[in-house]
Amino acid sequence: MSNYQFVKLSNSFLLFLTKNCKMQIEIRKGENSDRDAIARFQIAMAWETEKCELNPNTVQKGVEAVLRNSNLGAYYVAVVENEVVGSLLTTYEWSDWRNGTVLWIQSVYVDSTYRQRGIYAALYSHIKRLVAGDESLVGIRLYVDESNKKAMEVYARLGMNGEHYRVFEWMKE
Repeated sequence: MSNYQFVKLSNSFLLFLTKNCKMQIEIRKGENSDRDAIARFQIAMAWETEKCELNPNTVQKGVEAVLRNSNLGAYYVAVVENEVVGSLLTTYEWSDWRNGTVLWIQSVYVDSTYRQRGIYAALYSHIKRLVAGDESLVGIRLYVDESNKKAMEVYARLGMNGEHYRVFEWMKE
C-alpha cells in the first residue's frame, strides 16, 4: 500500500492520505447515522451486479440489525469531505482448523463517482490491520460474482488469493 500514508487517529478511526494529498479518506466503523447511505449502497450494488431489485424497507431493517447487534457483523465506511462514499460489512466465521475467527468481507460498495480512487483499498487496508493486530482473528475472506472481473483484479492486486474455494449456496425465495 505504498500509495498511502497511514495516520492512526484513535482505536476506531484511521485516516488514509493519498501520496499526492488530493484526497483524504477517513475509515471508521459504521454508525446509526450511516444507515441510509449503507442501505442505498446495497440496493445499488444488487442492481449493478445482478440486476436484482431489493426491497428498500427490508434492506434498511437488515442494515439496522447489524448496527444494533455487533454479533451479526460490523460495517465500515469510507468518508471523504464528510460524505460516506463507500462501505463494507464484515461477518464472522469460526475456523476450527486455525482456532480463530475469519472475517468475511461482504456487501462492498463504492459510490461510482469515487471508484478507482483508492476507496476500497483504504477500507481493505483498515480491515487487514484490524486482523493483523488481533490474535483471535486469523484471516480475511470474501466472495465475488465470477462475472465481476474488475473486482477480482482489485482483490488480487491487494494480495488476496482466489484459487482455493468456490462458494455454493441455497437461499429461500
